[in-house]
Amino acid sequence: MAPTILIIGATGNTGQETVRTLSKLLESTQTFSGYRILAQTRSSSSSTAQQLAKLPHVEVEECHWPNITAEWLRERTVIRAFIASHNQPNQFAEESTFHLAALNAGVKYVVRISTTAANVRPDSIAYYPRSHWAIETMLSTPEFSALHWTSLQPNVFSQFYLATAAELIKKYRETGEQETLRLVASADGPVGIIDSDEVGVVAARLLMQEDSAVHNKAKYVLNGPEDVTGKQIVKMVEEYIGTKVKDVMFKDVAFVEQMAAASQESKNVILSIKHAVETAWEGKCTAATTSREVLGLAAPKRTPAEVLKTLLGE
Repeated sequence: MAPTILIIGATGNTGQETVRTLSKLLESTQTFSGYRILAQTRSSSSSTAQQLAKLPHVEVEECHWPNITAEWLRERTVIRAFIASHNQPNQFAEESTFHLAALNAGVKYVVRISTTAANVRPDSIAYYPRSHWAIETMLSTPEFSALHWTSLQPNVFSQFYLATAAELIKKYRETGEQETLRLVASADGPVGIIDSDEVGVVAARLLMQEDSAVHNKAKYVLNGPEDVTGKQIVKMVEEYIGTKVKDVMFKDVAFVEQMAAASQESKNVILSIKHAVETAWEGKCTAATTSREVLGLAAPKRTPAEVLKTLLGE
């Protein structure tokens, strides 16, 4: 079987562009000539999975990735892998199991998606950045030295940050009425939000590096090309609707309450997600913090204005 680059979460936020970019890069490489891309998904019948399956060098396989074993990886001759894990409370147990399987299967290099760099620390109040810290700490131990890895620490995705702004614009265009504009953003805190597709491009370029040792044990910070504040988002909305926004709620994290109410997990754990955006409000997640290596691999270019336009279908 051909040597394989496995993409876990191929139909997700970052996985889709990772697959698309890899497919293009494999067309012009000699080092990885003959490699295939195995796109893991929970549903091979989804429209996204079917579109990916049409790309050169791509094969789609439906499976539940936490069930992947070392034997499964060896059978598919997986040499390199990408993983964008979930952020549920059992993330560490499931993702660490995958990395252990990769180590035992002889996988050479893994690129993983982490979270906002300012939050990845053992004392993060929000629970899931601690899981990412724990995974990175585990991978840094001597026991995992045979497995090369790079952890990408992207800022909040532009699509999420601007979703409510796009929703208000669309509704105003349909009805001429405004509801409260609820923004996760603070009024004045500058944040270098990033298009999730551009994270996928960086991941793909890393997976195509001839010498993975150059990026081994690296933790790269990814932000968009420019900062945006809550007030600037409001201004963009007003330009689209041609009038003043009547009511704005900054620092709105009410959605976390809804998540906690719907979850079977500990409410205290889920509610801790509210604290994940505090570093952004404090100005610790600006575009200036992007790692220079990222700028050399594939500097993010999509501005908040461009992403908002895309969300509106324009």
